[in-house]
Amino acid sequence: MKKIIITVSLVFACCFYTFSQQVASVERLEFAKKNLSSIRNGEKVFASLIRNADKELDRKLVPVTQKNIIAISGDKHDYVSMGPYWWPDESKPDGLPYIRKDGQRNPEIENLDRYKIDGLMKNVRALSYAYFFTGDEKYAKKATESLKLWFLNADTRMNPNMNYGQMIPGRNEGKGRSEGIIDTYSFVELVDLIKILSKSKSMKSEDNEGLKKWFSDYLDWMLTSEIGQKERAAKNNHGLAYDVQATAYAVFTERTDVALQFINSFAKDRLFKQIEPDGSQPLELARTIALHYSVFNIEHAMDMCDLAKANNVDLFNVESEDGRSIGKAIDYIRVYLGKSQSEFPYKQIKEWDANQDKLCWMLRRSTFFKPNTEFDNLFDQYCKTKDIDMKWLFYAK
Repeated sequence: MKKIIITVSLVFACCFYTFSQQVASVERLEFAKKNLSSIRNGEKVFASLIRNADKELDRKLVPVTQKNIIAISGDKHDYVSMGPYWWPDESKPDGLPYIRKDGQRNPEIENLDRYKIDGLMKNVRALSYAYFFTGDEKYAKKATESLKLWFLNADTRMNPNMNYGQMIPGRNEGKGRSEGIIDTYSFVELVDLIKILSKSKSMKSEDNEGLKKWFSDYLDWMLTSEIGQKERAAKNNHGLAYDVQATAYAVFTERTDVALQFINSFAKDRLFKQIEPDGSQPLELARTIALHYSVFNIEHAMDMCDLAKANNVDLFNVESEDGRSIGKAIDYIRVYLGKSQSEFPYKQIKEWDANQDKLCWMLRRSTFFKPNTEFDNLFDQYCKTKDIDMKWLFYAK
């Protein structure tokens, strides 16, 4: 093994990169399960889900320990990733230190651990939902094995920290940055999948407790480490995503006091500081992919709304004295639905059509917190999502 050295060879094709599939509440999943044959695209999505889950039964995941490039700690169990928007400086012979190109993903990130999380999530997601809808233990068994590989097995488990997440070659001696914590945002969905699997015969009580221990340790690291504290202080989507992660892991590990601390402070300390009275999100609109980040941040806010709702707190409808709210943020950005990119007064350097679809689903999801016929009509008019996408089950009506 060698310590972290990144070459400047860009030989990998850039893949579509997302942090997580939108989180669905248990109530919406139960509704979909009971009404599968009558909801829009329900049977098509179910058939696709089972096909994908069957493929995942034979999938061999790559753990964080399986790599030739490791952290400066020398511990192969430490997760390592690279800042996605950082590229070699072409004016330097060795390309170091790397320079930032906002919104442009460097395919070198595939050399490290980031995409392994995507592989884990794809596997456990498909298998867990297949188990949820069919009750077939073969799916739960494989999903549990995947979770044990990543979090529990002594020879392959990931250490519960992000000390080397989103490092930048040539900067800070290979150490990670606070931004790296967002790499694990999909674990917000993962802990809900674990709850589904915990009802199976395949997940033993010691497995469930071991996973809770891992996430409790990770939460402790988030709350106490210098990197964690810096991410918590972030003023843009990173700070908001930090709050959601900390809350989700606190709920999962039954640390109710921590969860309620984040939920009860979320509106004042996070929402009202990121959303202007007119609904704009200045720090997201300043990005080179402004539509994406505006929707991205609202989706994360609604993840927190789901967590709060389960604890009898309504965050979606809370409003500051000068009118700041999630609803206002939605109203601000939704006027660009169905518009051409030339009509958008901010930068969106790529994937305009894909983000139009994300905007549609943002509107649909908001109607579960506050019914809105206009949003339902806009969704029906503009949504072009494939009819086998899981969101048709997550947000079925």
